[in-house]
Amino acid sequence: MQTTAIYIEKKYRGKIAFPQGKEAKNTFFRVKQAYANHEEMGVHLLFSSKKLHKLKTYQKGSSQEELTLIDFYLQLGKILKFSTEDAQKLKNSIIYTNDNAHVNYNITKRLTLINKKKKSSLKKSELFWDIENFSTISSIFNDVIEPYAIADEHIHLAANPDSLYLKRAEWEANLFDYGKRLESFDFVKCEHGKNVADDVLLEKFKKAKLTNTNVFILTFDRELKERFLEITHESNNLFILSK
Repeated sequence: MQTTAIYIEKKYRGKIAFPQGKEAKNTFFRVKQAYANHEEMGVHLLFSSKKLHKLKTYQKGSSQEELTLIDFYLQLGKILKFSTEDAQKLKNSIIYTNDNAHVNYNITKRLTLINKKKKSSLKKSELFWDIENFSTISSIFNDVIEPYAIADEHIHLAANPDSLYLKRAEWEANLFDYGKRLESFDFVKCEHGKNVADDVLLEKFKKAKLTNTNVFILTFDRELKERFLEITHESNNLFILSK
């Protein structure tokens, strides 16, 4: 890391190591100028109001670049002896939000390829998600959606009305951390007595006529897994989740 001496009003204040990237240098000059001008110090010197709002929710990559910048600012505060309480609170909030998104339920350990011995190298991916059985939303994003870069329009969700009534607020709250809502995806609210979630997902799979695609089925219904297996094209990688 590059180390720079800090001089303000021709007075030596100490040295600080710069993390990589031009943003640290920009921050250094903003903080130095604000301090010399006796302006209000705070996280507004680090991030725009729009960025600060965005950091309240989960960020892909766990906000490592932003955390590095905050640590740099905290060091400046220690050297120049100004309050960094708001920056420390922001750091704690970011860490909590991202840690909370990485729950212990590890989807990747439960993914099983069922239509061939070895998976093919494929670029396209589609997800068929019975959300009432797999409402651990953060692990679905961290272990399936993000690694396979599955676009919103290729994520098919279904929920029966009773579960939707009981759990919608919880699902929406968890999806909010990713900047999503149920309607962000291909979401279907099923009807009472018919068109249950599993059947809806199977029909969507049939109509899609997918080939050369990673297909993920999130359901515990053993019969449904067999029905997907019967109609999937041999070029696909068909993954299910085991308990």
